[in-house]
Amino acid sequence: MNDKENIETIKNGKAVLGIELGSTRIKAVLINGNFETLAKGSFTWENKLVNGIWTYSIEDVWKGIQAAYAELSKNITDKYGILLTRINSIGISAMMHGYLAFDKNEKLLVPFRTWRNNITEEAADKLTKLFNFNIPQRWTIAHIYQAILNNEKHVKDINFVTTLDSYVTWKLCGQRVTGIGDASGIFPIDSEKKDYRQDLLNKFKEFPEVKKFNWDINKVLPKVLVAGEKAGQLTPKGAKLIDPSGNLQPGSLIAPSEGDAGTGMVATNSVRERTGNISVGTSAFSMNVLDKPLKELHRDIDMVTTPSGAAVAMVHINNCSSDINAWVDLFKEFAKKAGLKISTDDLYATLFNATKDSDSDAGGLINYSYLSGENITHIQNGRPLFVRTPNSKMNLANFFLTQLYAAFAPLKIGMDILTKKENVQTDVMVAQGGLFGTPVIAQQILANAINLPITVMETASQGGPWGMAVLAQYAASDTQETLADYLDKEVFKDPKSTTLNPEPARVEGYEKFIKSYRNGLAVEALAGEKIK
Repeated sequence: MNDKENIETIKNGKAVLGIELGSTRIKAVLINGNFETLAKGSFTWENKLVNGIWTYSIEDVWKGIQAAYAELSKNITDKYGILLTRINSIGISAMMHGYLAFDKNEKLLVPFRTWRNNITEEAADKLTKLFNFNIPQRWTIAHIYQAILNNEKHVKDINFVTTLDSYVTWKLCGQRVTGIGDASGIFPIDSEKKDYRQDLLNKFKEFPEVKKFNWDINKVLPKVLVAGEKAGQLTPKGAKLIDPSGNLQPGSLIAPSEGDAGTGMVATNSVRERTGNISVGTSAFSMNVLDKPLKELHRDIDMVTTPSGAAVAMVHINNCSSDINAWVDLFKEFAKKAGLKISTDDLYATLFNATKDSDSDAGGLINYSYLSGENITHIQNGRPLFVRTPNSKMNLANFFLTQLYAAFAPLKIGMDILTKKENVQTDVMVAQGGLFGTPVIAQQILANAINLPITVMETASQGGPWGMAVLAQYAASDTQETLADYLDKEVFKDPKSTTLNPEPARVEGYEKFIKSYRNGLAVEALAGEKIK
């Protein structure tokens, strides 16, 4: 659309807003009817380790949303000379999983427990055995049950337990609901009935430890909605929570909220069977939409769903880019001390491109980029660790290649289960995330790591908030098309993308690296035990 058409879209309240609360930034995106971005806003925040719990404050949730929206709104005024007052539909996305528990007076009972916490091992193991269904530590039901096993005083007062995006949606429209993709990180889902598995809810209710409480798990969890349904309408109170200035008017349609995994699937057009996507950032995950059930239960594979309820095999890792960012900051500090002026983007590009001269096995260098624990490799406490032998080839190319190799290593271990043990077939694997900002390098390394062609789409760089805005547009459209057809016909009519195939010699080099990586995991585990 041209500027005149965009102004009319904004004036007539036809623009659509997507907000995503990510691990390092809260981002807001406003789009028009052609899914083009009209304006953006963001707010940087950081999780904190408080009394052994990774958390974000609720105050920062709203401070961040308001700051991101204020920046977006200002950008609209600066660019188009008009005030943003009405929005057609709004969608909220956030980091999946975690634990937000409220009493009957809507009081938060304990600080928000994020996906990053590895504190529910006993509960996750017991539930997995009871359900014969993999329950990862970060899932909401694992947090609920662990709190019960811990005899935490607040449990008796539970009235509502939910995730971050569902919490925000509740406060905006007053409805205790969430999208099915996000719900699939709360409790196992029945993809046929598009709801929590009632047989497993019944089993949970019969646990002796659970039966002593007077609340019902069926009523404690948010109601499940699928993409295209309506969660509610923006209330006057909700409008003020987004825009304290009072310019934003109530009445906007609120779409079912989604986790960042769901919005990543939408942003990469990966909701059909035999499609997949990989999102990388502070954490990383691959989503593989299945055309048949897995043959067996795997503790390293999450069974979740697309925003429309189709079964997805998910490989989730807690650590990806944080250690790379730390090393880049170190090089940036050195450059400044040396009197060199180099932008952060150029520094990333320089270090990434240096890997072109590396050995395929990174010269025998090994790196563990574990800022926190890592479930998939059974590491309880993360300690970033760089290791080399006297015979390793230590140079910049190999050093930075091992940083990128390490970022994808836990993901590769999980993907090997799907591709080698389960023979999961994926026709398209699309990647997104900041590591792909430097063309080719990380994309090629990922292709070599998992030995699959990797596609990077132009729209994928827009990320989760744009994907959430698309879901909000879909909810407002009242179309009878499935989400997959809607994305193909309306959103991705002319996709621009590049695909890189695995390089056999580099695939072999990565396999050599990963063998040494696996052998050294005991050292990483010991570092977590001994270095406090």
